[in-house]
Amino acid sequence: MDLGSLGITEEQVELMDVAENFCREKSDMATVRNLLEDVNGFTRDLWDEVAALGWLGIAVPEEYDGVGLSLAEVVPVVEQMGRRMMGLPFVTSTVAAQAILFGGTEAQKQDILPKIINGEAATLALSEINGSYDLTNIECEAVRTAEGFKLSGTKILVQNLDIAGWIVLSAKLDGSPAVFVFNYNLINATQMRREKLIDETKRSYELNLDGLVLPETALMDLDKTAVTLDRIDLVANLLGSAEMVGGAQACIDYTVDYLTTRKQFGKLIGSYQALKHPTVDAYIGYEKARSLLYAAANSFEDQGQGEVATRMARVAAGRALSYAADRSIQFHGGFGFTYDCDAQLYRRRAIFHDSQFGDARWHKAKLAKILFN
Repeated sequence: MDLGSLGITEEQVELMDVAENFCREKSDMATVRNLLEDVNGFTRDLWDEVAALGWLGIAVPEEYDGVGLSLAEVVPVVEQMGRRMMGLPFVTSTVAAQAILFGGTEAQKQDILPKIINGEAATLALSEINGSYDLTNIECEAVRTAEGFKLSGTKILVQNLDIAGWIVLSAKLDGSPAVFVFNYNLINATQMRREKLIDETKRSYELNLDGLVLPETALMDLDKTAVTLDRIDLVANLLGSAEMVGGAQACIDYTVDYLTTRKQFGKLIGSYQALKHPTVDAYIGYEKARSLLYAAANSFEDQGQGEVATRMARVAAGRALSYAADRSIQFHGGFGFTYDCDAQLYRRRAIFHDSQFGDARWHKAKLAKILFN
């Protein structure tokens, strides 16, 4: 694919090459599997290396110690992380930083953004037991008191909560959505419960908010709440799409390697048309998804167009990863249905992403409203 035709600069292609080499070297499949049972799912040394590379500040302005580029430059990094299944809190930290950048007070930006860039991970406490993808459908509540904001309710799927320095959280305040950002130290360990995820390369927690009191300084700009939640939704879906596109490429590579080495009845199984055609279909689906991903990254800040492109990319990426992983599992025969088959990990990731910020049906409904109303 000619990335230049999609508005991707030579500088961005170079960043993609750096990310590809780094992720390949630091996260082979043996390393990924060794970390499946690790409490964090990644090593602190690797996270420190990522912070030292400046990747956490790519889309943050220089005035907050960032690099001053855009999310278009973040996409190739996340794509390669997804390809190698790196279990880092990079995406949640990047989305949280964007939330603070768009909806935080100036004091919050000055204080928190440089810390995230320097390696203090951040996470999002947005999902609730109601299972709604609508970020404004909030049941948790915040009540003003003399001590600050007293919270109640439960958040789920709070990724990497145990190692996060900062938490971006949504709650109803005076009957309307509000967004807060606060330090992890305000949480008591008894309020957290580790969740079991289908994607075992990731970590998430249920967070009981009952009794949690946040200071006045935790409240983000109320006038920008809607903009902040919209920004979170689109950034998370753009980067989620990048992760899945990278995963689709890995599945196809894994499948082709098997088809060109495994013999049955004296012939390479890749010579059979019944296996060739679905593999080509998987590759076509991957290329479509990747084209849409980089088109979305290039137009992300364009009013209206950016949202359409992002939601289209999200639908295509989910379909591409699911199909590529499913075909790989099928083609590996009995071995494919065991946990030792690497395609199993990618198929689980596709399922996990459907629980995050909307599945394909959700995004198609959003697109229908935008395009046909």
